[in-house]
Amino acid sequence: MAKDSLRELYVNELKDLYNAETQLVKALPKMAKAASNAQLRQGFEEHLRQTSEHVSRLEQIFEKLGEKPTGKKCLGMEGLVKEGAETMQEDYENALMDAAIIGAAQRVEHYEIAGYGTVRAFAELLGEDEHVSLLAQTLEEEKQTDEKLSQLAEEINSEAAQGEAETESRQPSKPKTRQAA
Repeated sequence: MAKDSLRELYVNELKDLYNAETQLVKALPKMAKAASNAQLRQGFEEHLRQTSEHVSRLEQIFEKLGEKPTGKKCLGMEGLVKEGAETMQEDYENALMDAAIIGAAQRVEHYEIAGYGTVRAFAELLGEDEHVSLLAQTLEEEKQTDEKLSQLAEEINSEAAQGEAETESRQPSKPKTRQAA
């Protein structure tokens, strides 16, 4: 009985991830378009290709399970995508926008890492060795994407901070007011 209920949970979590990945397939081109840094834009384009592969791997798992991948909406990813869209509508420029987009993208990656780690553990418990291999491959790619984003953030965040400092140094200083004792 316990194994059957774990299988149902496993399938449910896989459906959630499938919907999350399909939402991301639609969001990544918008993130790439909003990025001003060429490396960041290329990173999003590459991750779009990977995300399409993630969808295909999940479809393979569903086929092996004799299940359909549809029927569940991932509210977590929906919220993360909405937050990312709001970020892209902000009036940030260049490196500052890129820094904000990286933050949104890393929240997505961490969400996916958690989801894939969970379903991989379920697949191991259920003895689904082929699934474990496919899920581990995707999990590793998500971790690599997060690491690439972290590396890009080091440079881009510095540029954003430098640009902010330059903007502040060009603004006239306000006269200092004397505080009453």
